[in-house]
Amino acid sequence: MNIEQEIKEISVRELKEKIDKKEKFFLLDVRTSGEKKIADIGGELIPVQEIHERYLELKGHEDSEVIVYCHHGMRSFHACQFLRDKGFKKLFNLSGGIDQWSLMDASIPRY
Repeated sequence: MNIEQEIKEISVRELKEKIDKKEKFFLLDVRTSGEKKIADIGGELIPVQEIHERYLELKGHEDSEVIVYCHHGMRSFHACQFLRDKGFKKLFNLSGGIDQWSLMDASIPRY
């Protein structure tokens, strides 16, 4: 099976609906702290370059729905692959990342 087919995608609209409905999920931001200062939709920050060393901070979320995002969706895709290999079961990559979110929500700066 193609590895790319194993990572589920979630759209920014679907994520916004989950937030608006106050659904339970864990939001993980894998951008840099500098990027988070520019545009932030929440979530815990663990930059993708630190995920190998810091993924144990996510202990307890292995069976939770985890939505991962970055700027465009590539770093978060790689983070999803890594976390899947570490036993996380319900991973979703935010399609288009925060860039796509900023097109839907004018309050979030586009960079």
